[in-house]
Amino acid sequence: MVFDYGFGNVRSAERAVARAGARVEITRDLDAALAADGLLVPGVGAFSACMKGLREARGDWVVGRRLAGGRPVLGICVGMQILFARGIEHGVSCEGLDQWPGTVAPLQADIVPHMGWNTVEAPEGSALFAGLGPEERFYFVHSYAVHDWELPAPGGSGALAAPRVAWATHGKPFVAAVENGPLWATQFHPEKSGDAGARLLTNWIETL
Repeated sequence: MVFDYGFGNVRSAERAVARAGARVEITRDLDAALAADGLLVPGVGAFSACMKGLREARGDWVVGRRLAGGRPVLGICVGMQILFARGIEHGVSCEGLDQWPGTVAPLQADIVPHMGWNTVEAPEGSALFAGLGPEERFYFVHSYAVHDWELPAPGGSGALAAPRVAWATHGKPFVAAVENGPLWATQFHPEKSGDAGARLLTNWIETL
């Protein structure tokens, strides 16, 4: 299910997920979004505008309820960024969903936006990047990113597995993707990333 809150390329996401082999619908219905095997949350534009649209559509509630029940959610681009604690744009701070600590801030690079193909350093044991080699390239379009991963690895007997974090570099390294229990996200656009993106979406679908 692709959640439509007015700030994402929902048609592109729908087509890409369908090509990856899943039955997919676009919805704004809360019951349908809660009941879906997997929920994809896209996002384009400004962090604050996406958060406003998501809250107006009660998408923040949907994401929270799904994750509380261990039900999969995939965020893409700004749909990933809003999962962090806050975003800073033009000096103004906006609260995010706070699923992960951290701040979405302007890219630290000579050329902004970061627009085009780039490689990703995937973590060992990644299910999201399974079958994809280090030479694979993914399509990015963004001016903001998370440069520091702030969530410590859990410790102790019986602790949950630590989140798997993938990195890319444009000027300074930034978080390119995260796998954290039922919550996965990518800064790049798998729906625009050709065969590599299709394989990544298939990997997600196969976990549902």
